[in-house]
Amino acid sequence: MPDLPRRLLLASSSPARRQLLERLQLPFLCVSPDIDETPLAGEPISNLVSRLSKAKACTLAARHPDTLIIGSDQALSLDGEILGKPGSHERARQQLQKLSGRDVTFHTGLCLLNTATDHCQLTTETFNVSFRTLSPAAIERYLLADHPYECAGSFKSEGLGIALFKRFDGRDPNSLIGLPLMALVDFLQTEGVMLP
Repeated sequence: MPDLPRRLLLASSSPARRQLLERLQLPFLCVSPDIDETPLAGEPISNLVSRLSKAKACTLAARHPDTLIIGSDQALSLDGEILGKPGSHERARQQLQKLSGRDVTFHTGLCLLNTATDHCQLTTETFNVSFRTLSPAAIERYLLADHPYECAGSFKSEGLGIALFKRFDGRDPNSLIGLPLMALVDFLQTEGVMLP
């Protein structure tokens, strides 16, 4: 296991992001940033996920000196509407009905903030997904099986949600789950954390 030049903190309460970060085999803490994730009026989706990723990291900076803080946020846009976490069964059903048979692009923002130096690295990864045509019964079966109510787009691609797709395309499939590990490795190396 590589030596960390400072502590590593994931600004998230997401179990999926925690599991992804565990793949890098680095010791880290998780702290929920508890920020307002409401989009600003007219805000482009790439700006939204970038702004929220940075806000998640910066919100925790004062309480965690000499730490590398990871912030990440994800959303997708469909017909000009930003779809985030549905929060309920009914809204998840509505989202999947809208996504049925469509090609969409997910945007995942990533921030790595070094609180010792105030050095902030920021990027947005995109990932394209083609959804199968989903019947109302298929949507209901899926939602009852996976409960993806805290996931942008109302699915868990790391779970049964993979069955909702015809194909997908992008640099890093981890970004679809919510944490672009390839970009994060680049950021960590810039901060002196060598993997492997």
